[in-house]
Amino acid sequence: MWYLCVFYHRLLDYRKPEFESLADLFGAFGDKRSSDFNTQDKVSQWRLPKHHHPDSPFHFVHLPSEDVARNIANRSILVKGIYELWGEGNDFEELEEAVKSYPDERKLPYLESESTFKVTVDSFGKVLSLQEQNERIQGLSYIPFKGRVNLKNPDHNFWLMETDENETNNGLPPVVKRRIFFGREIGGADRKLIPLYQLKTRNYLGPTAMDAEMAFLMANQAQAAPGKLVYDPFVGTGSILVSAAHFGAMTMGADIDIRVVRDGRGPDCNVWSNFKQYGLPMPIGLLRADNNLPPWRPGLKEVFDAIICDPPYGVRAGGRKSGGRKLLKGIVGPYTVPDDKRADHIPSTAAYTLVECVHDLLDLAARMLVMGGRLVFFYPVLREDGSVETHFPEHLCFKLVATSEQMLSSRYSRVLLTMVKTSLYTEELALAARIKHLEFRENHLKWLENGNLHSLVFSPADAESGDSKVSKESKPKYRGKYV
Repeated sequence: MWYLCVFYHRLLDYRKPEFESLADLFGAFGDKRSSDFNTQDKVSQWRLPKHHHPDSPFHFVHLPSEDVARNIANRSILVKGIYELWGEGNDFEELEEAVKSYPDERKLPYLESESTFKVTVDSFGKVLSLQEQNERIQGLSYIPFKGRVNLKNPDHNFWLMETDENETNNGLPPVVKRRIFFGREIGGADRKLIPLYQLKTRNYLGPTAMDAEMAFLMANQAQAAPGKLVYDPFVGTGSILVSAAHFGAMTMGADIDIRVVRDGRGPDCNVWSNFKQYGLPMPIGLLRADNNLPPWRPGLKEVFDAIICDPPYGVRAGGRKSGGRKLLKGIVGPYTVPDDKRADHIPSTAAYTLVECVHDLLDLAARMLVMGGRLVFFYPVLREDGSVETHFPEHLCFKLVATSEQMLSSRYSRVLLTMVKTSLYTEELALAARIKHLEFRENHLKWLENGNLHSLVFSPADAESGDSKVSKESKPKYRGKYV
């Protein structure tokens, strides 16, 4: 059945990937797993209302049942609501005709005298006064409501939504003609999660802590759920694991800095206290581990259901690996820490390049994820001369199912990659992955020709060209705005 899906008008590239990940989690695609489900088939289940831009918050989506639609809407972060559409039109006369022609057997069960209801009026692109809202509700007199009005806790919530004509560039997606929708709410997102988990109220916080909204989006695309084990190899202060634990998943993390995972800022200000703050189950373990030198015993495979992380690619924080410069260059030999210094010893580390980091992450995921498990991580993208670097890391064990880009500056953005494990990890695939790693490294050396990634990101490229005004005005202004 086709439903009307209304998104919040923000993080536009993330909306459909999150929705489709949840649809897969709740069985919208039958017995097919995301690993063998064609992405193009998923996209074909969407269609736009008449005269609407692809960035419009209004979309029609085909789902197998109302239960699936409700589960997706209630779990999603970016879905404002999913509705059984009773009618739509360019004006109220056309809307009335459409609602009247909607089958009675689908309308009457929700209009009975024993039930309670509420009508909510909403608009996109303009603000309606209270008087205008009341006038629109009174104009629905042709619908035979028999129940009682209950504004706080109704049995059924009906929505009247309309768009404004936005032919001019006013910061919103262009809509050639006004469109009005009326339907019954199936479910909607719980945006109260965002202020509840916002970083400024977090007990233990670091400079690279993941924003709460983004952490929940990552957990949704990884399909975190009860009974699943989620791992973050760059755990930091645990923001990503907090979101996964909220959805009922068991969590586990690792970080190369033992002071972060063991000490924090004291007994009441550490990673564990963040979980205690929200009443969430504690992680089953936090390791001091180097992703470049995995701590897992030989032969251990397929442990985690999902790996979610924000790798240290050198913008906010640089990556580190074990060894130190002198040790890695062979100037000094390996050493053994004396027993009396083990408790307070801080191992030496060296720089960990982006290419090494990504290769090690893919190898870890290929070995440790179960079949059908998901790897969700951020990857930096540089824009040179208006073009976009689209060569993403690859591995023969994985299928890339979603990419969501977030612009952070005129030259730099980050892309959230969602990969699904489709093949068993073998030595042959590991060798092929090492060959791809070498190709990947060659393709990305140009990033560092004029300096490191941090300097490239934060250098004022537009100022150098002397045409920053043109550069800024060339981008769509409505992308990512709050509405």
